[in-house]
Amino acid sequence: MNALSSIRILGIETSCDETAAAVIENGRALLGSTVATQMEIHARYGGVFPEVASRQHVLSIVPVIEDALSKAHLALNDIDAVAVTCGPGLAGSLLVGVNAAKGLALGSGLPLIGSITWRDIFIRPGSTTPGILLPKNRNFH
Repeated sequence: MNALSSIRILGIETSCDETAAAVIENGRALLGSTVATQMEIHARYGGVFPEVASRQHVLSIVPVIEDALSKAHLALNDIDAVAVTCGPGLAGSLLVGVNAAKGLALGSGLPLIGSITWRDIFIRPGSTTPGILLPKNRNFH
């Protein structure tokens, strides 16, 4: 755990056509964030083409995560947990984000937190309802 009981979570989002990663501290402070958009790619199809979206996530996921950590001036060993969107969304796109998050969590020994897109979007800022439930096996204060 980080000094002064700070909790830093790397969040990964790939539910549709944008690859995103962010580092949040103590559930409130955004330390770094990166979004790779696919708008230009999908414009020629008149909307999101699911197979193209998932293939683009494969190309973007590692650079996006690295950039978010860099903007936060942190390395993976400074992170306390990895959170990832696990649904709803495009199946192939979700698989890319979930598998990247699983690999990071497994490789670093960090807890993995699944996030359901619609539930977490609608939690109001300042609400006393926690947006992220931390696993009981970690000693977060």
